[in-house]
Amino acid sequence: MRIFHIEPGPIRESADLEALSAQGLDPQGYVWIACGRPEFEAEQARVQAALQALCGVQLVDLHISDLINKQLPSHYDYTSQYDLLVFRRLAAGATGKSASTPVAAPMGNRLSGPPILRRIDTSPVGFAVFDRVLLTVHPDDCTVRDTYADKLLQTASAESRAAGARLPTSPADLMLRIVNSMVDGYLALRRELTQQLDHWQSELLNPQTRFTNWGALLEARMTLHRLDDVCEEQRSSIQDWIEAVKTWPEPESPLEARERELLQVRSRDVLEHIERVVHHVRRLEQSVETAVQMHFSVQGSRTNDIMRTLTVLTAIFLPLNLMAGIFGMNFDFIPLLHQQSGFWWTLAAMGLTAAGLALIFWRKRYLARTTR
Repeated sequence: MRIFHIEPGPIRESADLEALSAQGLDPQGYVWIACGRPEFEAEQARVQAALQALCGVQLVDLHISDLINKQLPSHYDYTSQYDLLVFRRLAAGATGKSASTPVAAPMGNRLSGPPILRRIDTSPVGFAVFDRVLLTVHPDDCTVRDTYADKLLQTASAESRAAGARLPTSPADLMLRIVNSMVDGYLALRRELTQQLDHWQSELLNPQTRFTNWGALLEARMTLHRLDDVCEEQRSSIQDWIEAVKTWPEPESPLEARERELLQVRSRDVLEHIERVVHHVRRLEQSVETAVQMHFSVQGSRTNDIMRTLTVLTAIFLPLNLMAGIFGMNFDFIPLLHQQSGFWWTLAAMGLTAAGLALIFWRKRYLARTTR
């Protein structure tokens, strides 16, 4: 468990809930309590006692169940004292034993599908947003908390402040920044995802290779479809959050009004990032589907070319077989049958017939070479 005291001055970090409860909140700052899901499940009583001491209210039992649940989809809920947001992260990395089921489970070494699809983890992260306290519940192996905590401490340094870096002004602002970093973590995977799926498309359309990895392709399509569902849930939860912010009481000062406006702007920015993820995932789905359709179209065109060639060859040899059948009949009186030059006349007629038919089919482009 990591506890951050975010104040106008330097950020202080501790890990003692009892000391935090006894000390109370600084009048000018707020507190971020970040803990892992197993730790939160084991320390519920201590966390509830700290929230009671700091905020005068505890989490509802149903919300505690939501924060502990590893399979809960992204959603938003609220009470009169706090807001609850569950957001499924989209981050690349191996899924730990305590993490939830990933979007795409490994399929074995025999498949050569994009490994990045099997490394996407969608474990839920819970946010309980109070007026001056932010409680976050992360998967046990979550790097989002540590990464953003380091970024937060770096932002609070004197050099960053001199460069114009701005600390989160409220627990809601901090929550949105963490959510935004999770969404941006998936956006960073777009290039790798696109490259690997483009490689599959080139294999599907390459006439010199025979694509046989259909199981992995199907798994990739299912993975992208599930990612689309996850992103839709994320977008719905953020939209509910934006609508809830609009119902908050009117700010009492110009400073509070400015902070409220910045909070709405950041909320819309997070929503725009999620929509970019949705657009990219759907584009990848369409790209894979289009590649499969083009593959079967090319295969059908090749089959048609082969059948056309075989049909033309059959048409050329059909009159030759007819001539051979006539002269092979068991009759004594057949023209040219008993002449010494009969064989050569027949052979010449067959050759001229074959050449004539081949020329006719060539002029009609039945034997034209396919342009690549």
